[in-house]
Amino acid sequence: MDSNQTYSSCCIGQHKCNCFNVLSKEEHDYLFSNSVLVKFDKQEIIYKQGGLVSSILMVESGLVKVYIESENNLLVLKIVTAGNLLGLTSLSEKNNIYHYNAMAYVDSVIRQIDINTFRKVVKQNPMFAKEMIDMLNSNSIQINGRFFCLSHKQSFGRLADILLCLSERVFKEQEFELPLSRKELGELTGLQPETVIRLLKQFSNDGLIRIDGKKLGILDFQSLHEISEKG
Repeated sequence: MDSNQTYSSCCIGQHKCNCFNVLSKEEHDYLFSNSVLVKFDKQEIIYKQGGLVSSILMVESGLVKVYIESENNLLVLKIVTAGNLLGLTSLSEKNNIYHYNAMAYVDSVIRQIDINTFRKVVKQNPMFAKEMIDMLNSNSIQINGRFFCLSHKQSFGRLADILLCLSERVFKEQEFELPLSRKELGELTGLQPETVIRLLKQFSNDGLIRIDGKKLGILDFQSLHEISEKG
């Protein structure tokens, strides 16, 4: 084990979905001919925990929140960005239900691929199956690291994680329009909205970030990374 390994409560995995690149033209056409594109509005539910699985989903555009919810609590597991898949934990024929909820963070377009078609291609193409294993493994590492940080990092470390995550993995820009409310940032960081507001103001006063309405800019990546690493 690497004693210098650092963990982040970032909600985005680092594995890039390249699974469709390993398909033959016939396999690719077979998959996509058994799929449909569906538009979801911001905050519209894509699927609910416990629902029957009929498809594996790919985010064509937008952002999707994957989460677990009880009567009074909500835990965000990850955010899925364009080009990545949803519902892989239900790929096994023994798991015919969705284990989590999924909701559109912003207006999103989702490709729904028939589950039986997807399973058939997984069985006949070993490289495609390997890509599924790699993605599930990456998701597991990301979520485990996120839970570790939510449990052990202090509030400013968690917020630094999420701001860096949004800048470096979601928008890939130093300055971006933040589509999330302070409440939604609180859900991502495990903090109350008023704590998020206070910390954002402190980060701004310290010259780490700039906030202008909905726009957020990272001014000092190095300091934010140090805050993230020290927790």
